Amino acid sequence: MTVLGTDGKYRCFGGQAGKEFYGAYHDEEWGVPVHDDRLLFENLILEGAQAGLSWETVLRKREGYRRAFHGFDIARCAQMSDAQLESLREDENIIRNRLKIYSVRKNALVFLEMQREFGSFESWLWGHLDQPAPINRPENFADMATTNKVSDIISKSLKKRGMSFVGSTIIYAYMQAIGMADDHLAGCWKA
Repeated sequence: MTVLGTDGKYRCFGGQAGKEFYGAYHDEEWGVPVHDDRLLFENLILEGAQAGLSWETVLRKREGYRRAFHGFDIARCAQMSDAQLESLREDENIIRNRLKIYSVRKNALVFLEMQREFGSFESWLWGHLDQPAPINRPENFADMATTNKVSDIISKSLKKRGMSFVGSTIIYAYMQAIGMADDHLAGCWKA
């Protein structure tokens, strides 16, 4: 079921008083195709950080993540030392889970390997779709898919390469965020 924002628009999430930032994310970013490797890396890290939490929580901390991880510069994240990563466990502007923090460096190293192997992470990732992004119009979030065949394949491949926090459910949410799946709810102004 869609929610009515303070601006009079029905959307999948956000836009109510105090959550305008969340509505702006919905309107301007969620489901919009992303083809820039730095943005793909940022979204991958943030989706992994969400594990066990709400997306709203992660979104509130996105600027903190950008500061902590050098604007998601992939090469700089890959070079972060243990001491730098440990110091981030005291940073209240990010989620301070040790495994999630260390996964940024780990995933950056794999991401760089994949860029070298495929020319870009984007070409590897989007190559999994043999047609435009599937369009789904569930009535509410309870009816929304949480995985699909493509998310299963991508997840398995990323895990095999050594990434963490890339389970199929996380990858499906990632696909929704970067426009590889169009799951705006029926009744949403973007549907």
